[in-house]
Amino acid sequence: MFEIKGLDQLNKTLSELGKVTDELEGELGTIQFDAESAESIELAIVEMENMVDKKFENYASNPVAIDIANGVKAAYRQMIVDKASEARIQADSEENENGR
Repeated sequence: MFEIKGLDQLNKTLSELGKVTDELEGELGTIQFDAESAESIELAIVEMENMVDKKFENYASNPVAIDIANGVKAAYRQMIVDKASEARIQADSEENENGR
């Protein structure tokens, strides 16, 4: 006969993942920034990362949850950078149209 160990920890990890994904449903928060200001963009990223960390703080010992949190932060970081870039492009385009 043999014994499989670690299933309790796996069950705990999976249970925690279910809880954290439930918590991620809906709005995480609202962040505003000035697309023309690198400092404002960076502060928005830090604010977003703090929001994500707050959602995941009860799962800090869960390596899978930490990986998910890092992925969420990376996705939102890219989203903020993309939105800022789009806003600058749109502002430049409008400025060029009005400057004719």
